[in-house]
Amino acid sequence: MSQTENIRNQVVDEFTTVLNEAEDLLKKAGEETGEKARDLRSMAEQKLLSAKLRIQELEGRAVDQAKAAARYTDDYVHDHPWTSVGVAAGVGFILGVLMTRR
Repeated sequence: MSQTENIRNQVVDEFTTVLNEAEDLLKKAGEETGEKARDLRSMAEQKLLSAKLRIQELEGRAVDQAKAAARYTDDYVHDHPWTSVGVAAGVGFILGVLMTRR
């Protein structure tokens, strides 16, 4: 499993857990009144805010990784232009052959 898949699975698991906890807190808050209801709602809001911040952090990391990959690709193409042209031509040829087989 790749690092990206591990991060994605981790985010999904964390977010699911936070949503379930927040949902439980909101259900309990609906049953309660007064001070206790406010406290439960406040706890649910804090959990959702925490999840939102974690997702934003992971989004930033993913954007940074994508930019680094784009920079690496750009540098490689500039350092090896003929190799890049050859690979692109080969891929184009293979795709053309596969598309005409239909």
